[in-house]
Parts: sequence; structure tokens; C-alpha cells
Amino acid sequence: MVLPVRLRTSRMESLSTSEAKALSYVLCDCFDMYKEQVPYAEAWSWQKSIVKDRKALIEQDEDCSDTLIILQHHPVYTLGTASSEKNLNFDINNAPYVMYPIVNLSYHKMDLHWYLRALEEVVIRVLSTTFSIKACRLEGLTGVWVGDKKLAAMGIRVSHWITYHGLALNVTTDLTPFQGIVPCGIRDRQVGSIKGVLRDHLSCDDHGKAKMHLSDEQLIDITHKSLVTEFCKVFQVELCHRPIPMMKFSQGKLPNIGHLGKSKLRNST
Repeated sequence: MVLPVRLRTSRMESLSTSEAKALSYVLCDCFDMYKEQVPYAEAWSWQKSIVKDRKALIEQDEDCSDTLIILQHHPVYTLGTASSEKNLNFDINNAPYVMYPIVNLSYHKMDLHWYLRALEEVVIRVLSTTFSIKACRLEGLTGVWVGDKKLAAMGIRVSHWITYHGLALNVTTDLTPFQGIVPCGIRDRQVGSIKGVLRDHLSCDDHGKAKMHLSDEQLIDITHKSLVTEFCKVFQVELCHRPIPMMKFSQGKLPNIGHLGKSKLRNST
């Protein structure tokens, strides 16, 4: 079996020896299907399967890479572990979302609050650097906000310090379905999207006009690229892109990727 090894990155070539040693990038397998519709139940089972494989490697005292899954679902609702059916204004159906980091926090920081703040930081950077949107956190609440509108939600689970589930960022999202629920149990706040904020708040200079005339597909493409870039920076990971045949999902089968989990890692100094 050939294991994916850590390579010296182009970023590190321009650094001095001491600077290069100070930088530590964990290998992260990336399954990027952001233009594909993957059934929620299959994606959820897939995540749990990866977590199980990672835990098995750790029990064998083996290194294991992080994993980033990016995909789309048909619109569905999910309930967090602290939520109740009182937050639903409709009959229960299925459940969603978009970016699923499966991260071994022992390679980063074994602190769930840190992890949530790091996910928020990814989105805050995307909104700032790509769209000149000033976003913030609200004390006591999880997520990313622009004014009183929540643009990004986080929902995570953790097993043996391995995270799964992840974050959802409203880009061009039709917000009508949110009228049927109390999002995240917060009754006095609204849900927003990047498209809506750009429409409502961007000044009409040349830069703003260019963004406003992007199609939904272009806006999603730009956001996706920025999310991946900022995720790598915040979590200090190197992506190793892995192909996944969509036929596996259409046949109701989970991709078998357990053999990709082992990796030699460059540990922090």
C-alpha cells in the first residue's frame, strides 16, 4: 500500500528554514462535489464511516489525515441535539448541508470552542476578503452574522476528538423555507444570504456592480473557491483531492475510502 506522504509545499519554498519549520500543515483528503446533489442520508452515513475508520487507525497508533467533504443536498431540515420539535412549524420530514470537515483535533487543538470559532473564522474571512462584507460573531450564539441576519450556521458532532458534520453558508439560498422553522431556536433574528447582502448593501461602484451581476452559479463558484482557501489557512492543512464516482451514491453505496486514511504528518513544532 502506498501512503500519501507530506510534501514540501510551494508556500514553504519561499520561507527560511526556521519559518518553514514553524509552519505545520496537516494532510487533508478533500472530496469536492460542491456541484453535485448527494442524498443527505448517504452523506451522513459516509461521514460516520470515515470517523469509524479514523478511530480504528488511532487505536492502532497510526497517523490519519483530516478529511474535507464539500457537496450539496436537496433542501432539507436538521435538528441539533439541543433543539426540539417546538422549533418546527411543519410536519417533520427529512434532514441538510455543505461543508463537512472530519478533523482530528489532536492534530490541531483539543478544544470544541476553539473549533467552532475556527469554523466561524473561515466564513468571516470569506465574506471580508472576497465580498468586502463585514461579518461578526454574536456573544453566546454560534454562527456568523451580518447585522441581525445569520448567514452561516454550524452544527458539529465529535467522537474521540474527531469532528464531523460541519457548516452551512447561505450563498444564493432561497430563504422562504426558513419561514417554516425557528432557525437554531433563535426567534428574534433573521436568516440572510450573501446574495441578499450584496443586493441590499453593496455600494454601486464598479466593484460592487461586478459582484451584483454575477449569476447564482458564478457566485457559488467564487464562494466555494474562497471557502476552500480560507479553510486551508485557518486550519493549516494541505488538500489532497480525491475523486469520488457519483455512481456509488446513485447505487446507494458508500465509497470505500478507508485505505486513504493513513498518512505521514508533519507535526507542529
